[in-house]
Amino acid sequence: MVKHQPLQVYEKQVFVSFVTGIYGCRWKRYQRSQDDSSGWECTWFLILCSSFLLLLFWAYFWLVAQNDFNDFNWLVYNRSGQWRDETIPIITCTTVGFSYITFLLILALFHVSLGQQLNLYWVHKIGVLATLLTTISGVVSVDDIWRDEWDILLVSLQSTAPFLHIGALATVTAMSWLVAGYVVRKERSNIQVMVLLIYIIILVAVCLAPLTFTCPCIMDRHSLKQRPDIIGRRGAPMLAPENTMVSFNRALQHGASSLEADVTISVDGVPFLMRDNTLRRTTDVRKVFPARQYEDASFFNWTEIRSLNAGQWFLETDPYWTVKTLTGKDRSRIGNQTVCSLVEMLRLASRANSSALLNIRKPPPEHPRYRSWFMDTLWAVQKAGISQKRVRTVTWTPDTDRGRVRGLKQTASEKLSVEEIRQRGITSLTLHYSKASHKDIQEYLANNVSVTVYPVNEPWLYSILWCSGVPSVSSDAPQVLRKVPYPIWLMSRNAYSFIWITSDLVSLAIVIGIFCFQNYHMIRWRISGMQNYNPEQIMLSAVTRRSSREVNIMKEKLIFSELNNGLSSTDELSLYPDNGYARYSHGGLSR
Repeated sequence: MVKHQPLQVYEKQVFVSFVTGIYGCRWKRYQRSQDDSSGWECTWFLILCSSFLLLLFWAYFWLVAQNDFNDFNWLVYNRSGQWRDETIPIITCTTVGFSYITFLLILALFHVSLGQQLNLYWVHKIGVLATLLTTISGVVSVDDIWRDEWDILLVSLQSTAPFLHIGALATVTAMSWLVAGYVVRKERSNIQVMVLLIYIIILVAVCLAPLTFTCPCIMDRHSLKQRPDIIGRRGAPMLAPENTMVSFNRALQHGASSLEADVTISVDGVPFLMRDNTLRRTTDVRKVFPARQYEDASFFNWTEIRSLNAGQWFLETDPYWTVKTLTGKDRSRIGNQTVCSLVEMLRLASRANSSALLNIRKPPPEHPRYRSWFMDTLWAVQKAGISQKRVRTVTWTPDTDRGRVRGLKQTASEKLSVEEIRQRGITSLTLHYSKASHKDIQEYLANNVSVTVYPVNEPWLYSILWCSGVPSVSSDAPQVLRKVPYPIWLMSRNAYSFIWITSDLVSLAIVIGIFCFQNYHMIRWRISGMQNYNPEQIMLSAVTRRSSREVNIMKEKLIFSELNNGLSSTDELSLYPDNGYARYSHGGLSR
């Protein structure tokens, strides 16, 4: 009886099958190839990398833009007329898209490291294109309606740049394994030299990037100034309806040292608090005065304004997802809120021994109080019984109108030079955080000009302004800033220089070590390969050179064919995976 030699069984490659299957739907061995990727697939790999970089930028933007989500929703409301949290679908889509593209990029890098041919599945190609086009349309839309917000990227780098540098350095260092493998393991070509040159340029740029950083929190701890005062911007609008008595009380309870409000003058000369030009968003004017819901809020008299509910909208729309944290008593109190007058707010500030910052909106020219709005404001201040020294006004009007508000401290809402500030007799500035650079703040403080920065809702922004020496900030979230007793991070310049130089040296050492290891490993592999080949095998390989994918297909088809038909008792099949050829042996002959 002839004993058959069993067929050679392939070793299972579960991980390779997983990588190539998900990325290119190549689950079977004969579908895979170790040949060079086609130019078309390399193009798709570049598209995938570009999509990842764009989504990384887009995700980082929305991460730091959380500070201004309230302003974004308000801006969208002014365009659409509907108040809803537009940031939720944007963040959801960004998270899903970024996760998807990152996963595909990781699979592509595994293909490169395993020497597998890139072949992105057509479904993924559609997904990558859809994600890329959606992200591009989002960037264009933001540039159209929220262009000023791009400034927050540069501002955020004052806090995140040192950490982004470490992350970028680690990423570039890890990529050296792939670059070294590509440059060392193949025959020299111009493309390889170009890849190596680009990698070296990127590595050097990342190593020297800290030379361009401006981080206020890299300073001596003894130079840190007093914690900035927190001004409740429209009270605490995340916890209660904005510009209402409940909101102002909540702000004071959470440590606000001052209150900020938006002032509008009614048709009968009563200053009341309202941010919008109309009453649609924050009152029930649609129910009470449906025919006048689009009318300017200043053309209502105080009796009509007082009859409106100013709290129910907050419970219904839940603009900050905080309603569920309220008690039943709080909900009842908020649901019964009315529009707040300036006198009521100033009396509360006086009782709490705090100050007030008023953003006064000048009535339109056809308004009956167009020429007496400043006298109406002064009358409210005097009636409230608060000292005029504790009231600052920001009038979004020319200097001729600002000069009429006599007796009140005046602050400018625009960036001015020190000379202009002195000429106008202004003692303080209220600036957007994007307009208040570290250098400008130091110059203003050196000339005894007080600076208030708005809006500051995130701890990272509050920390860098604290390190910059800002005396006060205006915030929609005093309850959040209250929990920041110290800057998020503070480091001396010597300590950061040590970390920077050490991390650069470690990175360079690892990169050099990887290149040396890859080169040594390749030399040994070539020598051992030459020793294992005899002249006959070399000649056969040279004569019949086939792609690895074609050889794999031939192998598997041959095996499946013999398994289906059955081998004869005197035939046996042996496969030699080293050279990729199949040979029959007859009658159990030895090799």
